[in-house]
Amino acid sequence: MAKYEVLIKAVTVQGLSYGQVAARYGVSKTLVHKLHHRWLDEGDSAFEPRSRRPRASPARTPDDVRARVLALRDTLAAGGHDAGADTIATLLAREHVTISRTTVWRILTAGGRVTPQPQKRPRSSWLSFAADRPNELWQSDFTHVRLADGTDIEVIGWLDDHSRYLLHLSAHRRVTARTVTTTFTQTALEHGHPCATLTDNGMVYTTRLARGGRGRGDGGGNAFETLLADLGITQKNGKPFKPTTQGKIERLWQ
Repeated sequence: MAKYEVLIKAVTVQGLSYGQVAARYGVSKTLVHKLHHRWLDEGDSAFEPRSRRPRASPARTPDDVRARVLALRDTLAAGGHDAGADTIATLLAREHVTISRTTVWRILTAGGRVTPQPQKRPRSSWLSFAADRPNELWQSDFTHVRLADGTDIEVIGWLDDHSRYLLHLSAHRRVTARTVTTTFTQTALEHGHPCATLTDNGMVYTTRLARGGRGRGDGGGNAFETLLADLGITQKNGKPFKPTTQGKIERLWQ
């Protein structure tokens, strides 16, 4: 028996008052009153819940615009062109139709033009990580810069993960393993040693992917790995081809 039917029959069959029915079934007295009077007007059809769909949707995208969005999608895809929401919204703007990329995406999804790709996680599912305290973790990386005279140089940086404070930045003709240990030592003398470091798997930082060695003070790793092992500092490395792990220093390079 549907909920509405129970409430109505509690009044019509059991003879309970609106207040008694509301108290027994944990609903409002107003609802019981409305359902009873609906039953008096409509009969047993009042037992079924009413649709909550609005009678009118003035903000709904017009059908002709929705059809145009789907048509553009099909045409662009068939021609091998980009058929994303931004492209479609731009083309519609040229036709003097203003529509947001989000609305375009919803129309494409409702029209079956979007293939679900659950492996592509939405940005809302990303977990942002930051160290709890200064000097808990340092990130480091280097990038190439071309000078006005055409000379190619490399710039190395050390960044505190907690505060995103740039601890060190220097330019070199080439960043070598000696550059890494020297700049790390200089930065540590000024700011204190970190508990851990986070870098990519470049050979100047680690040789574990090349030789399987990891710095333990026994010569198994490169100079930087050995230095960290001697100091008791934890070395962390991101997964290959996953630069977002070192996102803070990568963002610095833009």
